[in-house]
Amino acid sequence: MSFRLRLSTLYAGVLLISLLICGTLLYQEWVVEPQHERARLGLAPEDDVVVDLLQSVLWVAVPATILGLGGGWLLMRKALEPVRALGKAVSDLNESNLDVRLPRSFNGDEFDRLTEGFNEMAARLEDSFQKIRQFTLRASHELKTPLTIMRGSVETSLEDPLINGLHREYLLNILHEVHRLTRIVEGLTLITKTEAGLATLKSTPVHLDQLVREAYADAQILARDLGLIVKLETCDPIIVAGDQERLRQMLLNLLDNAVKFNDRGGSVLIQLTSPNAGDNDNTALLQISNTGPGLDPSALPKVFDPFFRGDPAHNRGIDGCGLGLAIIRWIVLSHGGTIIAESDPGIVTTITIRLPLVTELTTRERIPS
Repeated sequence: MSFRLRLSTLYAGVLLISLLICGTLLYQEWVVEPQHERARLGLAPEDDVVVDLLQSVLWVAVPATILGLGGGWLLMRKALEPVRALGKAVSDLNESNLDVRLPRSFNGDEFDRLTEGFNEMAARLEDSFQKIRQFTLRASHELKTPLTIMRGSVETSLEDPLINGLHREYLLNILHEVHRLTRIVEGLTLITKTEAGLATLKSTPVHLDQLVREAYADAQILARDLGLIVKLETCDPIIVAGDQERLRQMLLNLLDNAVKFNDRGGSVLIQLTSPNAGDNDNTALLQISNTGPGLDPSALPKVFDPFFRGDPAHNRGIDGCGLGLAIIRWIVLSHGGTIIAESDPGIVTTITIRLPLVTELTTRERIPS
């Protein structure tokens, strides 16, 4: 029950109790006492007194009650409107709309001071998030140069024919970690730019089925050492509007995860389907499923958060930094699509993506299946 409804119910209860008390007092004053007085004087009682009282109640008290309840409801609705607006603003507040400010009445009442406090809190949060983003961008930028130097130095050392096996393995491990740090820095830079609204995407017609076939070929190479079976079950000719390189990155990240978080001898299934004729849904459906340990259902709402790695027991020894799915989600949402994750632990995990189709292109421009 909302606060407004509770307050209105309390107001109605108080109003009805007040009317009941007033009615009782009027009955005592207009009926009981006059009848006692007439009886004391030996006069016959008046039969129409009660009728007159009921008529007065009917024509005066009932309309007054209805008017009081209706007027009270409207007054409370107007008085509590700032609270409703504040509650909606608080529930909608996130890192992407911290610049939202509620209008103030400047009348100095409690609601105006509450609104002022909310606006000040939002301003402080916006300033804090801005400082964090600036720090992350600057730190990422500053880290790129030393990482490039380290990578170049290690690669140069590996070209030395005098490097023995143990030393070479040591340098290869360093090079692997440098590459991993580089991916983390690049991922942090991209996510920070997206949150700050600084990342931009191209919007050109993209043959999504062609990108899926290319990613499928790459996934077969990635899965070879693990003995995984990668199957492209459906790949309808589909054109979407978007950034080709980002969509390719999305597919590669998805398939890389499907291969890494899998069991030896498991499988990966890829499906790209267009809507059926006559359907109102004008979106392409992309589903990538993989066997493996999967995710606990309670972890699914957080699976697209940065640095979320799921169950640590499942991720032990698996390379990655936890930014892949966060980047995938940004790419999908930036293209006007939706993405959901479903998992049956130990059986199959499925990522489902829907992307809007390009409708203005003719059928001749599509790539034949």
